[in-house]
Amino acid sequence: MAIAVPQPRVLADVFAQTWVRNLVLVVGGAAFVGLSAQIYFYLPWNPAVPLTLQTFAVVLSAAALGSIRGVLAMLLYAVAGVVGVPWFAQGSSGYAAPSFGYIIGFIVAAFVVGRIAESGATRTFWRSMGLMIVGNVIIYAIGATWLKYNLGVPWFGAESAWAYGVRDFLVGDVIKIAAAAGLLPLTWRGLRKAGLTG
Repeated sequence: MAIAVPQPRVLADVFAQTWVRNLVLVVGGAAFVGLSAQIYFYLPWNPAVPLTLQTFAVVLSAAALGSIRGVLAMLLYAVAGVVGVPWFAQGSSGYAAPSFGYIIGFIVAAFVVGRIAESGATRTFWRSMGLMIVGNVIIYAIGATWLKYNLGVPWFGAESAWAYGVRDFLVGDVIKIAAAAGLLPLTWRGLRKAGLTG
C-alpha cells in the first residue's frame, strides 16, 4: 500500500526532510538577513534609520521557511546580534539602537508571513504581494513605535516616527516587495518543472 506524501506548504518543505536540513535552513535564513543588513545607506535627512535590504530578506525568508523556521531564524538573528555578533546594520550589535524595534518586528512578521505562506499564498504573484505587504506593515508598526519612544519624537511631523521610520522607506519597500513576490511563484514553477513538487 502506497503512503501519500504531503505536498509542500512552503518552499523549505521541499528540502527539510531531516532536523539537520531544518537547522541549515534556519541558520541560512538568519545569515541571509545578517548579510542583507550590511547593504545600507543613510538618507541625508534621516540619521535615525538606515536603508537596508533587511525587510526584503525577512519577508522572503519567512515566506520560504514557514512560521516556525521563520521565527527561529529571526530569533537567532536577533539574539546573536544582541549578544555581540556584528550583523545588524553597519556591522553593529546590541539592542540600544533606535532601529532595534524593527528587529523585534522581524520576529513577529516572520510568524505571520510564515503562517499565511503555509496556506499556499506564495504560489501566485498577487497573493505573495499581499503577504509581503502584511509583513512590512507589522515591521513598520513595531519598528516605528520603538523609534518614537527611543528618540522621544512625536508620531507625525518633520522629525517624527513617521518621517524617520516609515515615510522614507515606502518607495524602496514597494520595489523590494514586488521583487520578493515575483521570486516565490517563479521558484515554485522551477521546482514543479524539476519534478520536486506536485
